[in-house]
Amino acid sequence: MLKKLVLFDIDGTLLKVGCINRQILIDALKEIFGTEGSAGSHDFSGKMDSAIIYDVLSGTDLERYQIAEKFDAVKQSYIRRFRAETRASDITLMAGVRELLETLAHRTDLLPGILTGNFEASGRHKLKLPGIDHYFSFGAFADDGFHRNELPTVAVERAFNLTGKKFSGNDIVIIGDTVHDITCAKSVNAHCIAVATGNFSFDELRKNHPGTLFENLSRTGNVIHSILNP
Repeated sequence: MLKKLVLFDIDGTLLKVGCINRQILIDALKEIFGTEGSAGSHDFSGKMDSAIIYDVLSGTDLERYQIAEKFDAVKQSYIRRFRAETRASDITLMAGVRELLETLAHRTDLLPGILTGNFEASGRHKLKLPGIDHYFSFGAFADDGFHRNELPTVAVERAFNLTGKKFSGNDIVIIGDTVHDITCAKSVNAHCIAVATGNFSFDELRKNHPGTLFENLSRTGNVIHSILNP
């Protein structure tokens, strides 16, 4: 019997992508807009791809409506380039991730899904390269909203369509590596498991009061216990 919906962030939580990710975005922006804006130095941690495009171009001469007019073109250019250029060697799985996902796959009480700032096509490619995409039958992505806090509702609805169970409150567990993941979980009264495997330190995450905080996901039993006992 299903008890918990377990939603994972991708970058910094499940895996890390090398510097090729930033360069691909820069190339896409230059192709469509003729400028990279602040993409070379912008902090992407916990941000939505949909918002990042606007953010990095905000200091240029482009008006917001001009960015909007070519938003889909730059999105498709980024996705096309990412899928063509990124290799398995560019991806590093975080400690314990494969073991945790394999454990979840053998449980009938826990339903894993994705909640990420990635566009679905590029996010799925990140998961496919190290062979973990098959663990996730659904998710909520940057295609589904402009702000991360919009995504839990999308994920809950897709989980309901898949299983017939409506998850809410502590039935929802969001696992992520940034303060944005913590804020997102709190927005729907979900349980947040924060991991200090991204660009936010253990102390920075702790100051934002996640439900549980781990250095990484390597202690599978402890992670499962936290999922079941918020």
